[in-house]
Amino acid sequence: MNTISHLECSHTGERYEAGQVHNLSKAGYPLLVKYDLEKAREGWSRDWINNAPANMWRYAPVLPVTKPASIVSLGEGMTPMIRTRRLGEKLGATNLWVKDDGVNPTGSFKARGLSCAISMAKELGLTKLAIPSAGNAASALAAYAAAAGMEAHIYMPQDVPQANYIECKAFGAHVTLVDGLISDCAKIVAAKSPVEGWFDVSTLKEPYRIEGKKTMGYEIAEQFQWTLPGAILYPTGGGVGIIGMWKAFQELETLGWITGKKPKMIAVQAEGCMPVVRAYLKGAERSEFFENASTVASGLRVPKPLGDFLILKAVRDSGGTAIAVSDAEALHAGVDLATTEGIFAAPEGAACVAAIPKLLASGALEAGEKIVIYNTGAGLKYLEAYSTRFPRVPGGESDKLGGLITPR
Repeated sequence: MNTISHLECSHTGERYEAGQVHNLSKAGYPLLVKYDLEKAREGWSRDWINNAPANMWRYAPVLPVTKPASIVSLGEGMTPMIRTRRLGEKLGATNLWVKDDGVNPTGSFKARGLSCAISMAKELGLTKLAIPSAGNAASALAAYAAAAGMEAHIYMPQDVPQANYIECKAFGAHVTLVDGLISDCAKIVAAKSPVEGWFDVSTLKEPYRIEGKKTMGYEIAEQFQWTLPGAILYPTGGGVGIIGMWKAFQELETLGWITGKKPKMIAVQAEGCMPVVRAYLKGAERSEFFENASTVASGLRVPKPLGDFLILKAVRDSGGTAIAVSDAEALHAGVDLATTEGIFAAPEGAACVAAIPKLLASGALEAGEKIVIYNTGAGLKYLEAYSTRFPRVPGGESDKLGGLITPR
């Protein structure tokens, strides 16, 4: 059963037909997929999910793919929800959990969005895809495009983590390293795609990565027996995860599967790239381009998210907040999480750990409330960043930070 109804401009509300190729709306804003949730209520239930596949496609009735044969899956989703008692006690948060998406295919949450986007590309007859990426989205696109037999054209910053570069090459993608940031890569993809016949799957420039990411919200609800935590801390670069989870909670509410207050959505950024935090503190609806963005958490190095207005709305509507931490704090917290709980998180997820004491001190979090940290990737993909904490040579390894490992 599929219940897709139409697509809708996230700013103007203008409707677009489902089953057609779309990028942004005519007004230049992201498109959101809408479903006939009344139909879903009649033909789908929480009991049905008990016998569904143990991956994100267990929520197929509220995902956009209409033909099961179009689904391109590597087993993404249904990742662990882990109670972190020792770390919680250490930080002063007695009901602390980590949702670990680092165990997804290609080692990050990006697998969810790209599985859905590639599946829809297959359904719509697209064969050549392009993406600008800070790293993990590129790896996921390359993997799922390989699985689907599609071309993948990838543009990444020159100093992208080594793991991402090697993954993309191994999956057979066409990789171009750019001397600049993800925003510079995006300009190249936007210019070349119409000429080369590529479909641009940049963050929020197509409608379906959000749909894959929203399954994070469905899983959190299901793993907590259809109740929601008090707060979710999310490492925010492009911010599609916050947008997707907030969409999921609204859909679940309409389905009647959850009741009560929705979680405080807390956007966590790096001090070296904090456009959403700065906009939140100013009370602005949109962010400004963050000049000279720099952070070891490559997924957070997004100077201006396209969906910033949707991120900020979710944060404010939920009673959440936005906060930034330093790279040093994030790496220290990542090691702390690994040492106390056996979870080796990406610096992005580790940044959320570092934010906990600050949020408790400010009153944004309460010590006893159920708090979920969303770890978006595996620490093993960021060995250059963590190598600064554990140098193997007398001179240190700071020259490798965030970049390609080269012979000494």
